[in-house]
Amino acid sequence: MTNLEIGLWSFPLLLLLIFVRLPIGLAMLLCGLGGSWLVFGNVTPVLAKLKNETYSTFSGYSLSIVPLFLLMGQFATLGGMSRALFKAAETWLGHRRGGVAMAAVGACAGFGAICGSSLATAATMSQVALPELRRYGYSGALATGTLAAGGTLGILIPPSVILVIYAILTEQNIAKLFVAAFVPGVLAAIGYMIAISIYVRLWPDSAGTRERAPYAERTRALLDVWPVLVVFLAVVGGIYLGVFTPTEGAAVGAAGTGLIALVNGGLTRETFVESILATATATAMIFFIVLGAGFYNSFLALAQVPQQMAAFVSEQGYSPWMVLTLILVLYLVFGCVMDSLSMILLTIPIFFPIVTILDFGLGAEEFAIWFGILVLIVVEVGLITPPVGMNLFVLNSMAKDTPISATYRGVMPFVISDILRVALLTLFPAISLFLMRWLY
Repeated sequence: MTNLEIGLWSFPLLLLLIFVRLPIGLAMLLCGLGGSWLVFGNVTPVLAKLKNETYSTFSGYSLSIVPLFLLMGQFATLGGMSRALFKAAETWLGHRRGGVAMAAVGACAGFGAICGSSLATAATMSQVALPELRRYGYSGALATGTLAAGGTLGILIPPSVILVIYAILTEQNIAKLFVAAFVPGVLAAIGYMIAISIYVRLWPDSAGTRERAPYAERTRALLDVWPVLVVFLAVVGGIYLGVFTPTEGAAVGAAGTGLIALVNGGLTRETFVESILATATATAMIFFIVLGAGFYNSFLALAQVPQQMAAFVSEQGYSPWMVLTLILVLYLVFGCVMDSLSMILLTIPIFFPIVTILDFGLGAEEFAIWFGILVLIVVEVGLITPPVGMNLFVLNSMAKDTPISATYRGVMPFVISDILRVALLTLFPAISLFLMRWLY
């Protein structure tokens, strides 16, 4: 069996291990180590690689941004920012048809701007918004579908942990990726609100009404979200303007949200310890997946799989747009069975060399950033794509009286909105790139 064949056979084996519920980080680690052993024909270089790869992976400065953004999300929750965001959005939008659901989307977008994690955004905002949606007569399908979709804004609107991982894998500028993701993130929130508006017109019984809030209450609620605005401007604005690096921005954000949580009374000795432990647990999970992906991707490179696949695509003479479309469709399929981080770590080292040899009329850096935004959006769709979208299960665990089938039904308008947005950003790359071009 040739090295290439060993590499290709590792894919079905990896999927089988994932299917039998082996943790994906461990599955990639085992496939990477076993495959490298077969390629080398000797266990000694594999053991040496086990030592060297582990050190080189975690000694890098770039990964330090991940626990800082996760800690910022923990402190933001303790500071009551999620509740303040939802209250402000509800007072301004709640009286409209489907307005409370729209407010939940707006609050998810605001919280995503200081969180960076989709699952954390979905879980946190659900605790705040789900009781209110039920209170005003929203159906279980619409309520859970809205919050599952709104949660995906956590990884799209900067800062984003997934974008950081993509930047590290493709050696791109994190700040430029954050800038390029801003407009697509805003479009996502607008698209979700439009989807809600259409949904409640097609099924009027799925949403109740809320009385119009007086302007004094609206102004007061708007003033209560100033901590979110300050943190967002300090972190993202500072990164955009080059005041500090993304890692320094994450540290500033974590310190700022921690101070706000302390002033608001949400940060005590007990909750501080809980936040540190939760951040450490999530960081350990992410880092182990990163380590497993590092070994597996190193094995694939050793077996010449990315190089051979890139050469094969080039020889076939396929249209660049056809190749890009097939890759995006594959991401939609993978999203049904894998989480977003695993998809990025597993596929980017394979797909990125393939697409970089194709001509899309963009410079190398612009193409890498545009492709990263497209991948991020399609990965985001995977989080709410039945039957295994992670956000769907988070919401279903919190709304136990809503069948999972109802959640599947309620999220489909948002999936359609996402697919239309992917098509728009694919056809018009300038939508993602114009802000980056203007700032840089």
